[in-house]
Amino acid sequence: MMRRLREIFGVILSGMVMLSVGGCRREVPASGRELEFEAFVPAYNRYIHDWLLKQQSASKEEATALQAKLATADGDAKPALEARAGAVRRDLAKWEFRLGLGDFLKIGQPGELPAGLVWKDGMEQPEIGDARAKKGGTLRRFIHTFPSTMSSFGDNSNNDFRAELYDYIDIPLVNIHPLTMELIPGLANEWALSADGRTTYFHINPKATYSDGVAITARDFLVAIYLRVSDNIFNPYHKQYYREEIAQVAMYDEHTLAVSLPEIKINAPMIAGSLEPSPPHFYTDYGPDYNERYQWRVPPGTGAYEVLAKDIVKGVSITETRVKNWWAKDLKYYRYRFNPDKLVHTVVRDESKAFELFRAGELDTFYMNHPEVWYEKCEMEPIYKGWIERSTFYNRYPNPPRGLYMNVRKPPLDDRNVRIGIHFALNWQKAINVLFRGDYQRLNAFNAGYAIYSDPSIKARPYSIDAARAAFREAGYTHEGPDGILSKPDGTRLATTLAYPTALQLYDRMFAILREDAKACGLDLRLDGAEITVDYKRNMLKQYDMAFGSWAITPPVPDFYQFLHSTNALDAKGNPKPQTNNLFVWGRPDTDGLCEVVRNGRNQEEVRDASWKLQHIIHDEGFFAPGYTVDFIRLGSWRWVRWPDCETTRFSPPVVLDPHEVFVLWIDEDIKQETLAARNNGKSFGECNRVVDTYRVQAPATPAQPAPPSKP
Repeated sequence: MMRRLREIFGVILSGMVMLSVGGCRREVPASGRELEFEAFVPAYNRYIHDWLLKQQSASKEEATALQAKLATADGDAKPALEARAGAVRRDLAKWEFRLGLGDFLKIGQPGELPAGLVWKDGMEQPEIGDARAKKGGTLRRFIHTFPSTMSSFGDNSNNDFRAELYDYIDIPLVNIHPLTMELIPGLANEWALSADGRTTYFHINPKATYSDGVAITARDFLVAIYLRVSDNIFNPYHKQYYREEIAQVAMYDEHTLAVSLPEIKINAPMIAGSLEPSPPHFYTDYGPDYNERYQWRVPPGTGAYEVLAKDIVKGVSITETRVKNWWAKDLKYYRYRFNPDKLVHTVVRDESKAFELFRAGELDTFYMNHPEVWYEKCEMEPIYKGWIERSTFYNRYPNPPRGLYMNVRKPPLDDRNVRIGIHFALNWQKAINVLFRGDYQRLNAFNAGYAIYSDPSIKARPYSIDAARAAFREAGYTHEGPDGILSKPDGTRLATTLAYPTALQLYDRMFAILREDAKACGLDLRLDGAEITVDYKRNMLKQYDMAFGSWAITPPVPDFYQFLHSTNALDAKGNPKPQTNNLFVWGRPDTDGLCEVVRNGRNQEEVRDASWKLQHIIHDEGFFAPGYTVDFIRLGSWRWVRWPDCETTRFSPPVVLDPHEVFVLWIDEDIKQETLAARNNGKSFGECNRVVDTYRVQAPATPAQPAPPSKP
């Protein structure tokens, strides 16, 4: 699952009048509708069946054409044709399998379950969290902007807050243990894999309920698909995903569900187990006006927290409340987590003001990864006297691809030489040294850090005026103007615009450094900073030349498909396709095929080979300019925020982007009162600056694999 990497900064809206959502929007009257799920099922099944027949027919035609070409092909052309013929044969087998399954959404009977299934429960993994954790208290944090919707799907739902609202909270069918990366139970307390490895069967825990107490059933997973793929909403990602990546979703009774994949895949139960349910009783008003009607309504969830209508103060704050009698509160892997009674997220748009709130004890934790905060702002009494504790935690999360995403449909970025020149013209190392005090590292490649699936031989291009100008010269920019900017003989200046979010003041300084050093290379780098929600919307509409961004892809396998596949690049009219994550607007047959292999790979070797080749293509074509990365998290927390320190969890499990996301911390009210009293009388507990490097291990050595040489 993909989520956009949040930059944790922002501030209080000055002079903001606190209004509840109910008091600041037009109420949408009840529709009097009924959920049209029952009518949808046969119609959608016909649609999928017809689509499969068309795909099968097209593959047969291509197979015939390839056979004819192979009969007359010479030596140089033959390998590519043979590779394509093999892919088409694989497609034909896939279409045949899927057509043989029958209905895509299947309402089956218990007697249809295959005999001899071997059920697993994942209970052998180590506990998550600390048995000393206490329930209660309030965790106060800040967000830099208010979300434009509270919906879990639909327009603008993939915003920066959705992780706090859904991704970190809701429980999937099965979860991944954030230390061992093995499967552990979620909504399903047991699962089993079919003999052919394509279908995973799940037994839903009979205790599982939504936050409003309504039982979760297998039917709810089918309803969730209906809500996301119907014509009532524009949702290209889910429509494509369910059509192409899921072969069948079948329910056999209230608590038994099966999810079939089109092909055998590594981590099949994990992929199948990522499906989520939707509460039918909440969506009775679902229809063509879904985005407006449900914009500020939060559905009952499967996780430990819920958002009540009164706790949405639009533009100001969102409060999540721990669900009383949550169904999983006593279960292994969950019992020592989700400890605070409330999670309060306050909008703070200015980092400096947010830090002042933290220093005053109005916020409980604060990210200190930025050196200015860590080295300078932390020179203060609350830290000297141990009221605020500092922690450096080394995690094992893959490197989010933070850098510049180039829209290859926009001149001059449609020229590879220009893109390569821009790589050499960006002085990222200077920005790292000046702004980040050398604590950060240069990111080398897109999707780096995925162990065997990432090629360690790829290195980012260093800043070089000579190399940049040589590449620009190859693109035809041979004349230098009085301002130092290159141009073509016809007067076309070498200029492009860089769009970025203004979530951090530091970004303005960082891009100013890049702009000035790019100018020395003859490049006019025009900066276009925008408020983060505005920046996100223009990214989704592909309204930029280059966009600075970062996306976190859940391990263990990298994802290229959503970023590179041609189906996410252009619409039927040849225009950039909105609401997809192909920010490069890139599409090419060879990358399409490799993306499909990574997505559908049957073994580690197959996926590794395709992943390495894709990394080289991205590097060689230059449409992603790697920025910077960091392998630790620096965090400040008031003394009453306690972190695990036990055999199974040291501070936090390691495979996390953010220690908050696993909810292993807790609030100790006794220590809070002690600390507040100490602040009043000046008592010191001694400075606390902990370093947690328990999980700081090098990735396994990657076996050498043949890969195409990197171009300059």
